[in-house]
This record gives sequence, structure tokens and C-alpha cells, in this order.
Amino acid sequence: MGNGGSIYMLVFGCALVFAVGATPVMRRAAPWLGVMDQPSSRKVHRRPMPRLGGAAIYGAFILALLLLGTRYNIHELVSILLGATLVSFFGLWDDRWGLHPLLKLAGQTLAALVLVYTGVQVHVFPWPALNVGVTLLWLVGITNALNLMDNMDGLAGGVGAIAAAFFVLLAAMNGQYLVGALAAALLGACLGFLIYNFNPASIFMGDTGALFLGFMLAAVGIKLRFPANVDIVTWMVPVMTLALPIFDTTLVVVSRLRRGLNPLTAAGKDHTSHRLVMLGFTQREAVMALYLVGGALGVIAIFLTQATVVEGYVVGATVALVGLYALWKLEQVDLSGKTRME
Repeated sequence: MGNGGSIYMLVFGCALVFAVGATPVMRRAAPWLGVMDQPSSRKVHRRPMPRLGGAAIYGAFILALLLLGTRYNIHELVSILLGATLVSFFGLWDDRWGLHPLLKLAGQTLAALVLVYTGVQVHVFPWPALNVGVTLLWLVGITNALNLMDNMDGLAGGVGAIAAAFFVLLAAMNGQYLVGALAAALLGACLGFLIYNFNPASIFMGDTGALFLGFMLAAVGIKLRFPANVDIVTWMVPVMTLALPIFDTTLVVVSRLRRGLNPLTAAGKDHTSHRLVMLGFTQREAVMALYLVGGALGVIAIFLTQATVVEGYVVGATVALVGLYALWKLEQVDLSGKTRME
């Protein structure tokens, strides 16, 4: 792993330094470019905030990858970067001018199809059509899940960084240098941005960054391979690593459907982080608690890489049951901060 480790450190360091330097530039440019997030009753912040941090994350990631040269599968690398650039462009358009949710969804689907066309897809099932369908669902779902998690200072950037860190470790354990380098670049870009985004934030990543981060994490999850174990177990590894955004999205969708709202167009303080604050956490405490959950899920994902079929499914079922219980309990919290069970 010596050579791979050196590459990871180089890519990580480059992305980190560039993000640290570029984020303040984007913060100053955002008002001039009109990319500002205005406060409203459904948002936590109370003053206009620049939301061009995603451009710094994107730029840091791309610059770091230039260090890779052409020693890797250039076709797959180009397709991943093209798809991520496409979703980031749609996010930037939405941040600046606003974009209908269905148009954003169409753009994300197109980006996912770019990956499928070049062979970056799930290969779990014996039926190609099912593999394509699961790939599209995974890519579009995780892309939007990270976007939905961008609802509190430092949350999406921190959760994304934790997932990327575990992806680096998982890739290194299996000698997947391209996947590890992609994850290392994501980790560096997220941490560099997080310096300015942790509570109290001075800049947001906006849809530009959140959609890009979600798409890249989903793509890296697809590319991970675990030759020491069987697919019937290891398919759970990326799902477990990204289980927190999946949980938050499920909670929001269930909650909004229960209240008769459209999950695609409705918005509000109904996310996991908001409900923790309603239960008495400060914003920082809520975010840090979710960091711990994300870290615990990453540790479980590492265990799954070595688990037997029985061990894997016992652990997976246990996490699923805990998640369902947490969803039920958090759904008892109404938007006023009280619980219907009290």
C-alpha cells in the first residue's frame, strides 16, 4: 500500500490546500455573482449567506485529480467527472436562478446514464436491466440524500467527509487506487471547506456542492470491490457507509407524505438534525451527534467486508431495525419541538 498511500496523501493534501484557499474567494465572489441564500421561515440562518462554497469543493477536487495522470482507467474517470460536473452545473443553476425539481432530477438521471454507458454500474444481479435500474436509483438517490442533508452548518460537509474517509480506508484495504484517490480528493475538499462551514458558518456549499458530493460518493460506492468476500454480503458496505443520508431522506419523505406534502417540492425544518434540536440539542451538538453516527456506521461497514453471510445479515438486520425505531421515535417530534407521545 506504500505507493497507493503516497498518492492518497498527495491528492488529499492538494485538495485540502486548494479548498482552504478557494473557499474565501468564493465567499467574496458570491454576493457579486448573486449566489446568495436568503433567510426564510423554513431555514436555520437569519441573514443572507453566500452559497458558492460548492464551487471551491468542485475546483479543489478536480485540481487534486490532475495529479493522478493517466495511469488509471481514463474512460471511467472521465465519465465519473463528466457526470459529477453535470449535476454540479444543475446545482449551480438552481443556486443562482432557481430550477424546477423535475429538471434537476432529469439532469441527475442523465448524469447517472453517462456512468452506466461507460460501465460504471452495479453488477450484483444476473439481469442487466435490473442492474441498470438499481444503479440509477442509487446514484440519483444518494445525490439527493446529500443535498437534503445540507440543512445545518457543517452537516453535509462533515457527513460527506466521514463517508469519504471510510471509502479511502476501504479502497486501500483492497488495493483500489483510483477509487481511493477519488475518495481522498473528496475528503480533502470537504475538510478544507468545512473550516468555513462549521457552526457558525460563513459560507454554504449550496446545491452546487451538495449534489456534486452526493454523486461522487455514490459513484465511489459503486466502484468499490471486495474480492475477499461475496457480493451477497459486500453490497451492504457502501449502503452502510451512507446509511445516515439514506435514513434522513427516508424520514423526510415519510414525514412529508404523512402530512400530505409533496416530498419533491415541500421544504421545512423536518430533518433529523432539526428534530434533534427540537429535542434539546444545540445545532453544534446535533451535528456532532450525527458525525458520531456516521462514524459508527463506517466501522460497521468495515466489519461487513470480512463478515460471513450469517454475520453480515444479522448485523444488517440489526442496523435496519435500529433505524426503523429511530425513524418512528423522531417522527413523534412535531415541528413545534414537542413530541406527540408526551
